[in-house]
Amino acid sequence: MVLAVFLSTLLITLLGVAYVKGYDYVKQRSPEHLVHFYLIMAAIRMLLIGTTAAVVIILTDDKAEARQFALCIIILYVLMLATTLTLRH
Repeated sequence: MVLAVFLSTLLITLLGVAYVKGYDYVKQRSPEHLVHFYLIMAAIRMLLIGTTAAVVIILTDDKAEARQFALCIIILYVLMLATTLTLRH
């Protein structure tokens, strides 16, 4: 479980950094496409987080641990959204 939480935190961090760097790049090169960038990144983030949660839940035998992991990744996702929106908006 510790490994899953570490990897999930790493994934969330990488997604946050990709959003911030991508936002800066799009804003500098083509600011009119910021809305498209945000929507594409939102879809990518939701797919990756959902897939990660699903894979860990499927591979975990303990259902209580799976629920704890799902709650942990949802909390991390919300924190990442709040942080990236605070940094760039």
